Amino acid sequence: MKVSRPGRSGARLPGGDMVHQEGLSSVLSDFARTMLTSFPIQAILEHLVERIVDVLPVSGAGVTLIATGLGPRYVAASSGDALAFERLQTELGEGPCLTAFERGTAIAVPDLAADDRYPRFGPAARAANLAAVFTFPLRHDDGRLGALDLYRDVPGSLDLESEVAAQTLADVAAAYLLNAQAREEALQAAEWLRDKSLHDALTGLANRTLLQERLEHASQRSQRWHRPAAVLFVDLDRFRAVEDAYGDSTGDQLLKSVAERLSALLRPGDTLARVSADEFVFLCEDLSHTSDADVLVSRIIEAFAAPFTVPGGQLALTASVGIAYDGPAEAMADALVLDASMSMYQTKRLPGAANQVIDLRVTDPAHVRNQLERDLQLALSQGELDVAYQPIVRAADAVVTGAEALLRWTSPSRGAVPALTTVAVAEQCGLITEIGAWVLERACRERGRWLAEYTDQPLDLSVNVSPRQLMGPGFVAMVAKVLAETAMEPAALVLEVTESVFIDEGDRARRVLGELKALGVRLALDDFGTGYCSLNYLQQFPVDIVKIDQSFVANLGRDAPASAIVTAVTHLTHVLGMTVTAEGVETAEQREEVVGIGCEHAQGFLFARPLTAREFAAQII
Repeated sequence: MKVSRPGRSGARLPGGDMVHQEGLSSVLSDFARTMLTSFPIQAILEHLVERIVDVLPVSGAGVTLIATGLGPRYVAASSGDALAFERLQTELGEGPCLTAFERGTAIAVPDLAADDRYPRFGPAARAANLAAVFTFPLRHDDGRLGALDLYRDVPGSLDLESEVAAQTLADVAAAYLLNAQAREEALQAAEWLRDKSLHDALTGLANRTLLQERLEHASQRSQRWHRPAAVLFVDLDRFRAVEDAYGDSTGDQLLKSVAERLSALLRPGDTLARVSADEFVFLCEDLSHTSDADVLVSRIIEAFAAPFTVPGGQLALTASVGIAYDGPAEAMADALVLDASMSMYQTKRLPGAANQVIDLRVTDPAHVRNQLERDLQLALSQGELDVAYQPIVRAADAVVTGAEALLRWTSPSRGAVPALTTVAVAEQCGLITEIGAWVLERACRERGRWLAEYTDQPLDLSVNVSPRQLMGPGFVAMVAKVLAETAMEPAALVLEVTESVFIDEGDRARRVLGELKALGVRLALDDFGTGYCSLNYLQQFPVDIVKIDQSFVANLGRDAPASAIVTAVTHLTHVLGMTVTAEGVETAEQREEVVGIGCEHAQGFLFARPLTAREFAAQII
């Protein structure tokens, strides 16, 4: 074997080598540029060893990385022969590469035939026509990452200029490796964050954000290719009663089992999402005919025929299914899921409704939607709407510091309607402004009553505000009016907004939020991490509190990236002068994690479920 490079002489004279300064400057310039790019580590280091042979008087070069506690790992070599020598050292566990790494100093072997430090590597290398090796550690701070090996096929020393150049290149390579490693770790963390933000923490299914993406994509495809899409809305009947009777752990296991059964029904290209505690949505794209979705409906109902195995026995469970199809004028992302959910609620109104389905091709969707809107208007006028309150506690000692007000609608004919559905209907029919004002006033008055009758301790009140409500005319004036009429101190009111308002409304949102801050109201960014908001937005908008979504909290203590990301977000939030609330804390272990990370506040089932105003006063205050 002969280490050689085409176009270069194999013979070198000791001390007669000169570094090509122009070439060295070019290599260093390449590294300076690539440290600012996303070039992969492997490609850059392979380019490095190839260029080294051009600018230094050597026949071959290689780079080996060595991690503490692990064996050496070849990274790059200028040729197959150089690669063989890299591998030979790692296989024998002996050679200048390992010595340079261990000592942190350069190792020169100008004549392998006259050097007895490597009794196994030396003879094997000489047999392959290697004559000399010069190794330079890849140094960083007080540690090493590996080593750069330079090979020659004739004996002889490197001149001082070449040695200095080689160590300079090794140090630059180490700096690049650290930079690239940090970049790759950041990209991996971002990808993990992106994945977690698009999937339900309990079941691993798509969440509302990912479903929204897929719906918009499906709408475009449907319009372009004239192939219908369908949405199937699946609601588990009496799931709340099951959870109350058997506990949260059994409820979680049941939801996982349901997710597994439903996932088994998916066609390639379909999406299954969990959109609330006991509600699932199928998105079926590229249907050749609407009857394809009918087949899936039948299979969904069949999936609930067999009981579900849970700790301690088996449970029978039924489901109600609604179905809706897109059409030429359908606002896919906004209306299709709502139509399917209304179809499902129509199903629940049927006698013996378990495992039944209503198809909005038969029941006019406009009629169903109008009926739901009329029911909501009636609910507002007849007092069917209510507000529940979930405690927000100081994470370190679980002392209650506030409450989040949550809209509730219990319809005599429909039962409990999910808040997301209620808000969606309210926004579509123009009731969101009136309902939002009602919730705010109701919650502020309730807090005033608590302070007057039960406690003199400070108590913050958090109220959710939908984007359409926030950006509607007169919102700031309405808030000011409610504060004045209820004699509530503005600093005790926290208005929670979601990331979408930053992205969709931009300067308009900044102006409205600034006006709210001028009133003395505090602002919270809700469900942080479930959308596309970056930390950069926190610098641009006057936010006081960041609420980390429960999908991240659920993985604390079990998933290192989750802990790392929540820790980083918490630290950066603190640097910006904001506080952090961890949502969805359900276990003592999760509470320990959020306390250790530095989250000031927490809320979740560990402390209390949402309560009526009377229950909150009796149990919490």
